[in-house]
Amino acid sequence: MTRRALAYVIAAGAFLLDRVTKVAIDRLVPLWDTRVVIPGFFNIVHTENAAAAFSLFAGIASGWRRFFLIGSSATAAVLLSVLLWRDGTRAVGSRKLSAGLALILGGAVGNLYDRAIPGTVTDFVELYAGSFHWPAFNVADSAISIGAGLVLLDLLIAKKAPQKG
Repeated sequence: MTRRALAYVIAAGAFLLDRVTKVAIDRLVPLWDTRVVIPGFFNIVHTENAAAAFSLFAGIASGWRRFFLIGSSATAAVLLSVLLWRDGTRAVGSRKLSAGLALILGGAVGNLYDRAIPGTVTDFVELYAGSFHWPAFNVADSAISIGAGLVLLDLLIAKKAPQKG
């Protein structure tokens, strides 16, 4: 399998895992309900977020917010697809970069689907310790975060090619 094909398989896998988990939460956990998994650390919750991460843009009128979020997510998905396509044509390159871009693409498409079809993004993972509480998130958000970490790691440890001349 080529690196390009593998990257698109990773993106599709992230998208499918995101869809499967969100459908399961929608069917098995009533909206706004909480299921304690590890007391004091991890809950499954069923929340719906019409805004972006951490309720960013929540104060914008819902029609404009949805238009903006769908447009920016679609633009990101197209740009990531182009980057993956171009990255796959290089004879050498970082697998971390390809995997990171693929995870970001899969996560972006997962949340784009939610914004376009039902109109809200299902979040269900809730982490907390004492008074520290992380906002609820989902598989797409995790894929985006892990992907961004891989891209950053690739940038930090990239070796400069020797200059000719």
